[in-house]
Amino acid sequence: MLTWQPTATFSTLKKRAEILQQIRHFFAARNVLEVETPLLSHATVTDPHVAGIPAVFRRDNLHAEQIVYLQTSPEYAMKRLLAAGSGSIFQISKAFRQGDIGRLHNPEFTMLEWYRVGFDHHDLMDEMDELLQMILQTSAAERVSYAALFEKILGINPHTASVQQLRECARDQAIQFVFQQDEFLSAAIERDMWLALLLTHCIEPQIGQERPIFLYDFPESQAALAKIRYEEVPPIASRFEVYFKGVELANGFHELQNAAEQRKRFENDWLIRQQNKMAVTIDENFLAALEAGLPECSGVALGVDRLIMIALGAAAINDVMSFGFDYA
Repeated sequence: MLTWQPTATFSTLKKRAEILQQIRHFFAARNVLEVETPLLSHATVTDPHVAGIPAVFRRDNLHAEQIVYLQTSPEYAMKRLLAAGSGSIFQISKAFRQGDIGRLHNPEFTMLEWYRVGFDHHDLMDEMDELLQMILQTSAAERVSYAALFEKILGINPHTASVQQLRECARDQAIQFVFQQDEFLSAAIERDMWLALLLTHCIEPQIGQERPIFLYDFPESQAALAKIRYEEVPPIASRFEVYFKGVELANGFHELQNAAEQRKRFENDWLIRQQNKMAVTIDENFLAALEAGLPECSGVALGVDRLIMIALGAAAINDVMSFGFDYA
């Protein structure tokens, strides 16, 4: 039977519109420019844990089909604007990811992404905390380093623990998981997998219940597009994540400016994806923008549907969308 009715009430959709308006006023008051970037691109992210949704484009009947991608995030295009001299910018944009569906996931979702020129990740946490207090009507967020939280809850140092120590910690926490053993499963990859499992199964359920929490300074191997502070021992990634009510809300970076280092990270991702038959085209336009010069800045991506879900006390993101995926 066809279901044509919306998945959110009109009262909810009105409140959603009010929150979006609040967000725009927040950035307008800070003189941050709202921008729009393409949803379709010739390249997509190389991150092995994020799958884009391909689309088929044909210029006309005389040309072969061309594979393009619905964007998983406006990040690369926004950084091209930054490199071109835009100054601080924000965007409320649709994003798309393959296979993501559930209470907190929809293949098509709304993302708020912003970049502040001259900020490090601590400055950006300050500003994001102001936004969260405004939208969620909560007190100031807690801030804890990644290492301090692992040590407090699990009694291990995530930056120095061996793979064997992480396996034993997971076993002690009744986490049973068998990794597919192949020649490409390096110790570093397995190490990050155990850290991710310990974070999601043991730490996330215990944090950010009364007020949001910023988890900052991640392991070097989880830097993604963040700067790494090589002067520290061991090196630390200038990255943060935000949690509230058991939900991951946002992921932010003190942005990497070095094009050569970013290319190396992309190539490492590409090798992993190729092994899994998921190779994609590296975004050369983005790398060219880094080469031209990305200004010193920090950026963050926040899931708008999750934010509104929590603000309105909804059970799932479908409840704050006009039409969830199964009804689209």
